[in-house]
Amino acid sequence: MPESVIVFDVWGDYAHFRKNYSTSSPLTYSFPPRTALSGLIGAITGLDKTGYFRQFYKVDAKIGCKILAPVKKVRIGENLIDTKSTGSMKMHLIKNRTQIRFEFVKDPRYRIYFCHTDEQFYNLFKYLLTNHQSVYTPCFGLSQLICNFDFVGEFGMKRSPEEFQTIDSVVPGKCLLETPDFEDGGEYFSEVMPGEMGEDREVTDYSEILFERKGKAIKAKAKELWAVENDERIVFL
Repeated sequence: MPESVIVFDVWGDYAHFRKNYSTSSPLTYSFPPRTALSGLIGAITGLDKTGYFRQFYKVDAKIGCKILAPVKKVRIGENLIDTKSTGSMKMHLIKNRTQIRFEFVKDPRYRIYFCHTDEQFYNLFKYLLTNHQSVYTPCFGLSQLICNFDFVGEFGMKRSPEEFQTIDSVVPGKCLLETPDFEDGGEYFSEVMPGEMGEDREVTDYSEILFERKGKAIKAKAKELWAVENDERIVFL
């Protein structure tokens, strides 16, 4: 396991990380699943979108996420057109449209933690972040939802004891060793989210993830807990 981790913040006006079971009225996860974060990192580094997922198998890539701004969701009507039946027709001549109400996260802001066994890829990503460069435009789930990013730093990290501690990141349920200490006033939720894709681009792993809606730390006893040198404790997705 690498002894250092890249930490960076991402934010935007809106985000939509579609829940796969929602169809006619697409719903969004409250924060980006691991698969979406893999796509974001892949866009910044310029990986081919047809095969980027191979670079992010859990055995090689570790990705964590912290909620920095309270999760707020809104619904907005989007006009969709049938591009398959229109053929070569010019866009302004298309008359048939279907309005669908999409759910979005409003003013999303997250802190991402990333490390990788491939030192060359890791250093490339760090170079692009520190120079605020990206090969492809980073976005929050949909191409029109462009996001910004900022390099926080590269920090050392080490294993943290399996005892009750405050955890700054969202926490996979499989890592919890006991019921968390839920504090008064906290708004705790869990969502089942995709974690990894296979060669055929189908999701091969799902995890239930615990989080606090306003981004507060979660006090819990967890395995695979890491202490980062910036005084944050995280669990990778």
